[in-house]
Amino acid sequence: MSSFVETKALEQLTKSPVEFVEYNKRQMSRIYPKGTRVDSSNYMPQVFWNAGCQLVALNSQTLALPMQLNMGMFEYNGKSGFRLKPEFMRRNDKHFDPFTESTVDGIVANTLSVKIISGQFLSDKKVGTYVEVDVFGLPVDTRRKAFKTKTSQGNAVNPVWDEEPIVFKKVVLPSLCSLRLAVYEEGGKFIGHRILPVQALRPGYRYICMRNEKNQPLMLPSVFVYIEVKDYVPDTFADVIEALSNPIRYVNLMEQRAQQLAALTLEDEEEDKKDAEPGEIAMEPSNEPKPTTDENGVSPTPAQTPKPAGPAAQLQPAPASVKSPPGKAEDLIQSVLSEMEAQTIEELRQQKGFVKLQKKHYKEMKELVKRHHKKTSDLIKEHTARYSELQSEYMRRRVLLEKSAKRDGKKRVESASPEHPTSAAEQELTVLDAEITQKSAELKEQQQEQLLSVRQEQYYSEKYQKREHVKQLVQKLTEVCEECQANQLKKLKELCEKEKKELKKKMDKKRQEKITEAKSKDKNQMEEEKTEIIRSYIHEVVQSIKRLEDAQCKRQEKLVDKHNEVRQQIVDEKSKYLQDVEAEYSEKNIVD
Repeated sequence: MSSFVETKALEQLTKSPVEFVEYNKRQMSRIYPKGTRVDSSNYMPQVFWNAGCQLVALNSQTLALPMQLNMGMFEYNGKSGFRLKPEFMRRNDKHFDPFTESTVDGIVANTLSVKIISGQFLSDKKVGTYVEVDVFGLPVDTRRKAFKTKTSQGNAVNPVWDEEPIVFKKVVLPSLCSLRLAVYEEGGKFIGHRILPVQALRPGYRYICMRNEKNQPLMLPSVFVYIEVKDYVPDTFADVIEALSNPIRYVNLMEQRAQQLAALTLEDEEEDKKDAEPGEIAMEPSNEPKPTTDENGVSPTPAQTPKPAGPAAQLQPAPASVKSPPGKAEDLIQSVLSEMEAQTIEELRQQKGFVKLQKKHYKEMKELVKRHHKKTSDLIKEHTARYSELQSEYMRRRVLLEKSAKRDGKKRVESASPEHPTSAAEQELTVLDAEITQKSAELKEQQQEQLLSVRQEQYYSEKYQKREHVKQLVQKLTEVCEECQANQLKKLKELCEKEKKELKKKMDKKRQEKITEAKSKDKNQMEEEKTEIIRSYIHEVVQSIKRLEDAQCKRQEKLVDKHNEVRQQIVDEKSKYLQDVEAEYSEKNIVD
């Protein structure tokens, strides 16, 4: 390990930056503050991190910006105090210049956009506040005080700025770059800050909690921001990337421009047709620019014919000659298009909710029949008990009357009366027999009426219950049908997106194969073919997606028609079920 004072390390970094980075690949470097810093101030550690120095020592007693940057840097990786250097600073086959302004080999530059929207609980004082945005990294990426919001007017609890976002167009090395948001009072007093590595930023709306000078979290202060992190695209290729990311919009724009140009060229075409002889056929206008005649009558040479400049001008809709054959395109669409069948009524009846309701109805009907059977049994027991009581009373009275009749008979025998008139006891026995016969008949008739009433009640109860069950089952079947059909349409929508991605993937694979074949040719011809391939690819993607969407629409319409047929079948089956219930209980009809 070698120790360098900051001045010596800075001199080495300035004179031979690439060699210093190579040195740090195989040696440990320790950088420490120079001795003249009697006030314990610090240098910016980012300068030496960019060169791959492993140990960058600072005066920890001074909590200024360099120390805050150091604590923010090592806050990540679990606050272990170690951060892994980027791969190109560790591999021997890679070379890196810390002062580079172009993109690093193998590293994708980023475009960073930060919009400061509002703040929350920044201070309990009635003061104005503002936010500063800094970026630290390579010299080309570093921007001190790149942005400052306007000062809020006496509002530190919930200030709202909502200003235009600041855009860092090109961040060459995101892995060594940090974003700093600092909040100050209107007098410049520090409130809090937060240092975040660009590589760890998450796009979208975020609440960023502030920290104090010691990098300790503050309880309430936070800033609400909107962050966008994208891959950097040079301006020369912006049109190409836009066309590839949204080909439909690009082709629509090209068609709109073609229609606008047609309005300008229409009059010239009509004049050419009028000037043509009657026997001649007007030639179709060529898309190529016509050579203009100079003032002296000499036409310019073909080399002077203007050519479209830049990739954006070359991106035009593909001509008919580069269109893929319809058969192949249809085969490609059919390969990604899958069928989806509507669920039948039998399948809907197997759904858990419908089966559960059927079991519930069976249980209710069973309970109803059981309840009426119990009522019938209780009624029969009651009538049996009353009949037994009536018979017991009859036998008791008959025994008494028979004894009385025997006594009367003995008296008549003792009196030796020639005539034997009927005694009062015998007459009462006759009346008792007639009375018991009448009461038995009345009791039997009453029992039959009550049993008939119970049976009628059971009949109408079961019939009503069956009708209600039919209505509930049809309603439940309709709900299950609607739910299943809605899920099918939702899955169909997801399937459509999946099919589009699959189609784009297959077409992109074909495009890559064509580009690979074109690379085997010379450079000029390769560039021309590559441009033609990209142009035809955009056109083919748009046309294929349109055909796929048409096929998907037809499939969805077919599925919706099947869904409507199933719903109509459910409606038709409701009346059929009700008729079956009427027919079933008409056979069981009880005549009063």
